[in-house]
Amino acid sequence: MVTNKLKFNKVNLNLIDEYSKRINSEFKDGKIGYFHLPKSDLSNLNELSEFSKKFSEFVVVGMGGSSLGIKAVFGLLENDKKVHFLDNLDICLCEKVLNSINFKKTLFFIISKSGTTIETITIFKFIIDKFSVKDFSKNFIFITDGDSNLEKFGLEHGIKTFNIPKNVGGRFSVLSAAGLVPFTCFGFDVKEILDGANACAREFFIEKNDNILQKAYHYTTHKSAKINVIFSYGSKFEYFNEWYIQLWAESLGKKREYKRLGLTPVALIGSKDQHSFLQLIMDGVKDKTVTFIKVKADTKEKSASNLSFKYLESCDFVNGFNMSEILNLQCDATMQAIINEGISVDSLELECLDEWHIGYLLYYYMLLTSVTGIMLNINTYNQPGVEIGKRLLKTLLIRG
Repeated sequence: MVTNKLKFNKVNLNLIDEYSKRINSEFKDGKIGYFHLPKSDLSNLNELSEFSKKFSEFVVVGMGGSSLGIKAVFGLLENDKKVHFLDNLDICLCEKVLNSINFKKTLFFIISKSGTTIETITIFKFIIDKFSVKDFSKNFIFITDGDSNLEKFGLEHGIKTFNIPKNVGGRFSVLSAAGLVPFTCFGFDVKEILDGANACAREFFIEKNDNILQKAYHYTTHKSAKINVIFSYGSKFEYFNEWYIQLWAESLGKKREYKRLGLTPVALIGSKDQHSFLQLIMDGVKDKTVTFIKVKADTKEKSASNLSFKYLESCDFVNGFNMSEILNLQCDATMQAIINEGISVDSLELECLDEWHIGYLLYYYMLLTSVTGIMLNINTYNQPGVEIGKRLLKTLLIRG
């Protein structure tokens, strides 16, 4: 179960009814494919569990949405698998990872929706060259659009290839083959991930829970706050925070005619960022809204310590509590302090960190992004600013 509490007053449903109609229309017309990924057929993944057993390490090669979602889920569900991410065109990173692995025991996921992502293809070539690969079919899986140039190359060389639906954008692709194929090889329960995502979809589209609509409307129409902060309590959320930043920034930072729009994402980890960024939230300009994310404390966890030392008695008030309990109480105290400053806040509490809850959380944020985009009256799913940079890079390289 995921509980979303809004710490501000809801508006009359009449004010958001039109937005509700538009998002439901977007859901029904099928043009935006991620909405329906929780209903995906998983039969094409059956062979992967057995296939992946021969490998002891995995390397994910992809940029932006082709790696961040996978990284987020692996960070939250981290198991004993050795998984590396080559998600930057950085020779130090590439050498560090590739020098640490046994190539024959490593499975590489080459993920590019377009099939021509320059960083991904460059790293793929670097891998081939470094290990003098002659048979491409043994150690690689390609995940890309159907009929892309990468798929054509893969099919010609006998590489296992999976497709991302054409109507699913890269940053919304974590519940497609882009995520489900690696998750299956990592040993995660992909059915539970999709079931959690489907539960979120059902709450919103069928049961008409209006929390996401209310939250998007409040944060979009806020008179002074154009920065949305997520304060995730637990170090495991580090990569989830990175995924949220890309999803929010690339989707919502747009121009509409001569007007520039968007809500700036900031991601923090509790409790450590209570000792840094929190000061700016509390006493700085009130241009931020804050979402707190926490996981229900495990009461069976061993208490931190009941030790008491001379000179350190002032810290004894936490004796008898375990670390999870203290962390969540810090979350609650920080949240109340921010509310007391008149700052708009909401919270998400997960019952536990498992596949179902993570699937729910991923879908929740993608849906929130879509609803916010509708309220900003922008195209949530394109990225014209990014494409300009790609074209300029090609021009510079050709001239060089």
